Amino acid sequence: MKIWKSPPPFAPGDDDPLFLPDFCAIRMVFVVVIVAELAAFVLALAPLNLSLTERLGNLGIISFFVQWCALGASALLCLLRPWLRGHSVVLVSLFSFSIILGVITLVSEGAWYFFQRPFFGIGEYWHMHFMLRNLFIGIIITGPLLRYFYMQHQWRLKIRTEAQARLQALQARIRPHFLFNSMNTIASLTRSQPAKAEMATENLADLFRASLIDAKQYQTLEEEFELCRRYLEIEALRLGERLQVNWEIDTLPLQALIPPLLLQPLLENAIYHGIEPLTEGGVIEIRGEMTNRQLHIRIENPVPRQGMSARSEGHHIALDNIRERLHTLYAARAGLETELSEQCYRTQLFFPYIKNQDEDTYY
Repeated sequence: MKIWKSPPPFAPGDDDPLFLPDFCAIRMVFVVVIVAELAAFVLALAPLNLSLTERLGNLGIISFFVQWCALGASALLCLLRPWLRGHSVVLVSLFSFSIILGVITLVSEGAWYFFQRPFFGIGEYWHMHFMLRNLFIGIIITGPLLRYFYMQHQWRLKIRTEAQARLQALQARIRPHFLFNSMNTIASLTRSQPAKAEMATENLADLFRASLIDAKQYQTLEEEFELCRRYLEIEALRLGERLQVNWEIDTLPLQALIPPLLLQPLLENAIYHGIEPLTEGGVIEIRGEMTNRQLHIRIENPVPRQGMSARSEGHHIALDNIRERLHTLYAARAGLETELSEQCYRTQLFFPYIKNQDEDTYY
């Protein structure tokens, strides 16, 4: 089984030791422009002795000035990001603070000498007063902003660590009843059907091997489906004709990369909560499709006639773990939805398509 290391982070700062956001990203440039424009609106509306016409007239000039400061500082932080990544939080904070204030100083000097004071509507304000005023505003905005970036980065790290801990707990959690049932099935087949006993032993070994995969590694969708098939083969030896599985996954790109153990726990839930309580058994439907570079995988299983049984309380353990993992890796671009009807329980996963080519991931 081939395993790939983590692809590039899906959200800024998830795997990056640097607490600053990636100012090279288009999304971040857009955020900088919007925030800078909001700051320009505040500065234009702040004076009390100006008419509405004068405020609107000053808005264009102030916007031009603020955008130059914001985009200039962002460009420098983007270019220096590889160097900043190897230093401490304190040094990065001081250096970033100095860069931003330095850009404000240069832009202020250029504004003063090239556009002249009357053009900015500042009257007889002298040069040093104009400079100190801009630097003071920059300090007020930059300090809390850097603190916000740091707190956001720490929060992301905490969420990611908790999610990885949950995954490791999920990987280590093979239900005792499944293990005991599998060993009993293997023991009963050893003499009568040694070939099936050997197959079941190999499948069980593969399941344990998959549970040892590092939480940061990825595998292809094809390998995840193969793991699910091995799990279903073990359960089929025990349940016999009570367990039927219908696969409709022909349209899925099997080389897509996904986190390990994303589907197998859902199939385990489907059997434990849906098939086992029914004396006649039932059919598990596994369907998948890709639309707009989004993968959609749906799993349906029958439910006991009286509705969800007492066993169903365990549904939420695996579901919550998978839902949190998807949110941590893909943010709002992925999720897990469930639906209960009188006939079936439906679980649907959706997440972005990430392709592997020559063992180099891109998306």
